Amino acid sequence: MIYLDNKRASIKTILQKYPDALLLDVTSKSKTDYVKFSPFYPHGGIPIPFSEITSFSVEGIWQGLKVFENQDIDVSKFSNVTMKNLKRSGKYLGRVLGHRNGVNGKEILNYINARKQIYLPSYEYILKSKMQKEIEEIIKISQNRNIVLLDYNTNSDIENTKSPLSHASLIIKHILAM
Repeated sequence: MIYLDNKRASIKTILQKYPDALLLDVTSKSKTDYVKFSPFYPHGGIPIPFSEITSFSVEGIWQGLKVFENQDIDVSKFSNVTMKNLKRSGKYLGRVLGHRNGVNGKEILNYINARKQIYLPSYEYILKSKMQKEIEEIIKISQNRNIVLLDYNTNSDIENTKSPLSHASLIIKHILAM
């Protein structure tokens, strides 16, 4: 089986819940190849929904298409390869209005629709086209041993806007759908 838990939880606590499980850190702070599962990872060539251009990272798409009351989209996020300085905050830019439906889009999508129409297709793209080897490894290991994917967020409900969506939950859903 493959499970999801919070990276901030102690290893001892996680292993009490899932004895003998293999813990895989899939965050941007991972020291393993599983860092490539992070939305911040610069794979390159990720199609930006509703657009004819690509981004290096999923997070670059998500942050780049975000619209604030004092600033529209930020295309510089699409070319960021550092995994740093991707986040855009309302602290200086004003209230978040939503996400633009593409670089030249006229519509601003609400949070749930943006998750469904921007984040999910972008993340699914990397799982299908950039992460096949790692997905196969996880499947193979999980046939004989429990795996716990560690993420900073554990929200697996796309409709729940109280906390960020866990990309690790999307990995699990992708594997279960195979």
